[in-house]
Amino acid sequence: MTRIPAIAPALTALFAERSAHMVDVPVIQPADPFLDMAGEDLRRRIFLTESETGAALCLRPEFTIPVCLDHIASQAGTPRRYAYLGEVFRQRREGGNEFFQAGIEDLGETDAAMADARSIADAHALLSLALPGRGLTVTLGDQSVFEAVLAALGLPRGWRMRLARAFGSAEQLEAALADLANPPKASALPGRVAELVADGDRAALAAQIAEGMAETGLSPALGRTPDEIARRLIEKAELRSVRLSAEAFSALKAFLAIRASLDTAADVLEGFAASAGVSLGAALERFSARAQAVAGHGLPVGAIIYDAAFGRPLDYYTGLVFEISAEGAARTLVGGGRYDRLLTLLGATAPIPGVGFSVWLDRVEALRGGA
Repeated sequence: MTRIPAIAPALTALFAERSAHMVDVPVIQPADPFLDMAGEDLRRRIFLTESETGAALCLRPEFTIPVCLDHIASQAGTPRRYAYLGEVFRQRREGGNEFFQAGIEDLGETDAAMADARSIADAHALLSLALPGRGLTVTLGDQSVFEAVLAALGLPRGWRMRLARAFGSAEQLEAALADLANPPKASALPGRVAELVADGDRAALAAQIAEGMAETGLSPALGRTPDEIARRLIEKAELRSVRLSAEAFSALKAFLAIRASLDTAADVLEGFAASAGVSLGAALERFSARAQAVAGHGLPVGAIIYDAAFGRPLDYYTGLVFEISAEGAARTLVGGGRYDRLLTLLGATAPIPGVGFSVWLDRVEALRGGA
């Protein structure tokens, strides 16, 4: 059993001061929500098992999805702020596979700018309490601004979806941009399959693939279904057909190169939009409102960095994403962001906006000297 961090009582008191209700969610969780929504990086680190009935289960790899599931099941009203402090379980290259996280999930607050700013302020206050006197660096990005740029540049839906999925992974984003600049050649497909791909006939293609799998004795249960394979083949063909203009590709690269302090970032984005001849509309308005709200918490906006290419490797983020690191620390201490679609995907009957953050307490304790 991992030792409870020494800072735990102080954090519990901070959560109470911030009107966040402590919640305890089960260690054993249904695996499907994480496999469907958590992102590739987390999916491959999950400890999986099965129930007696064959249902896929896992050890709790993070808190956001379990807290949201618990909120839906309890039918609690909103807005509501939940705090947690407990163990999570992941396969990791460094450190133990069982470690503590703490954080706050803010559900149902309709003033997104205020809630986003409060989340950053709460996370900053927690680290300031745990690591007094140590310099902190906040880096933030915005999934919705990135997607607004993709739409404004006229990228088709397939490419927008691929690039949006890659946001948060520098390696995947670089690979996607390379393919966008020089679309890969199509691999050879059997004649009838190639015809159906060219026609975009997904139903007929899925039937053809299913027939081929049956002939070779392959079971869909061992991997992707025929329909999934058909969808991916058609999507790849559509992606290869796109030729983005040199001007639009240059503008996309220019956007991803933007790094600015939060107090100047809105102006920098406005300048980019003007030079590229595009409008970022509501996404830029939300960005500006959030920046003003962050300043209202007394945080040093001149020291908070907006990085247009910065994302976090979890699929459920929809807007703000942020991380906080400490002076002299090699690894991130806090990660968080906005996830307005997550609760609906998890089964909520009406949309519930959400934003939150998690703190890696093992990393914090290491900087505190294990005090």
